[in-house]
Amino acid sequence: MASLSVAIAFGTRLLLVLLFLPFSALDKILNFKGAVGQARQAVHATAPATLLILVGLGVEIGMSLCILTGIADRAAAFVMAGYCGVTALLWKPFWRPGDFWSGGKGRELFWDFLKNFALAGGFLLITFGTGAGTVQDFLADPLGSTHPYAAGSGFPKG
Repeated sequence: MASLSVAIAFGTRLLLVLLFLPFSALDKILNFKGAVGQARQAVHATAPATLLILVGLGVEIGMSLCILTGIADRAAAFVMAGYCGVTALLWKPFWRPGDFWSGGKGRELFWDFLKNFALAGGFLLITFGTGAGTVQDFLADPLGSTHPYAAGSGFPKG
């Protein structure tokens, strides 16, 4: 039964980071010029675009691995939640096309925008847990681990 619990805990975390670790990061690596071009369009500048993509790669790979391994997973999930919010605002500006109500590009971007914030919510569940007591646990030790694969793991009962 313990191995099933570990598999479910790992699978749940894998589902959260699956978009980032193998797919988005690999896409940025294999299509680096295209990713920089997209970043350049999003931030309307040339100098920080490459830096943005490199930081994004670091966040996607590093924080995903922390979440999967349980090492400083709460802090990593907090960073990933912020990353999802920032990327939604920069790369999914549904308000820009001005055609939201007519079902155009703005409507398509809106759903991606919401998906990013839904992912942020999933990461915040790892960060803070589901109750007020677990928020205090994070604030007391933000670099602590939830120890997701230990027997009886999870957040301490407060």
